[in-house]
Amino acid sequence: MCDSPDKTPIWKAIANALRSDLAEGHYSPGEKLPTESALADRFGVNRHTVRHGLSALVSEGLVRTRRGAGAFVVSTPADYRLGHRVRFHENLIDAGRHPEKRVLSLDTRAATQGEARALHIQVGDQVCAYHGLLLADGQPLAVVLSVFPSMRLSGIFEALSATTSVTQALRSVGIDDYTRASTRLTAVRSTATQALLLQAGEGDPLLRSSSVNQCANAIPVEYGRTWFVGDRITLTLGET
Repeated sequence: MCDSPDKTPIWKAIANALRSDLAEGHYSPGEKLPTESALADRFGVNRHTVRHGLSALVSEGLVRTRRGAGAFVVSTPADYRLGHRVRFHENLIDAGRHPEKRVLSLDTRAATQGEARALHIQVGDQVCAYHGLLLADGQPLAVVLSVFPSMRLSGIFEALSATTSVTQALRSVGIDDYTRASTRLTAVRSTATQALLLQAGEGDPLLRSSSVNQCANAIPVEYGRTWFVGDRITLTLGET
């Protein structure tokens, strides 16, 4: 019998349940999952349906399979601290992960109304827009769009062209330290382009962080928006 069109397919429900198990830390990286037979018994389905659900996790990079050996966990959600001082590389290293950042685009353009409001500048003022991909242990974790006020930070475009580290780029233009002024978290769905970059499905849940970083005299130096893959990250709020 076919699944009703308004119900979640059984294989997808199995994938969701196993994905939740991974997110809750029931299995460690490298650990073998229960056999297809055991999972079939757990969910009351045949092994073919279980295999279909596992395939979804394989395509997302959460699980890998070896012929004759079974399915193994590739990774568990990365712990990521949000607080007074947020640093991408430090956060992931502290979580035991290998951080990587790839630049997707870097350009200068006029500030939008929202960007101008966040950075305390005028609409149309020039900003440097940095679009990047964040990875943990080689797996896409988030896409990020950071915007910097060009007139306030002379040379920021050249600085960001020379390094993937925002901290180093800001230091090179005279900002020795910066702190988080505000963070706003919103649950959203991935667009087609975000899904492609994140190796996820279109419409999959993302957690969007909108934040403002400021220098020592409380002047905004960065307005950032980060779209985290919901089941690959555990955000922890508190002082850092």
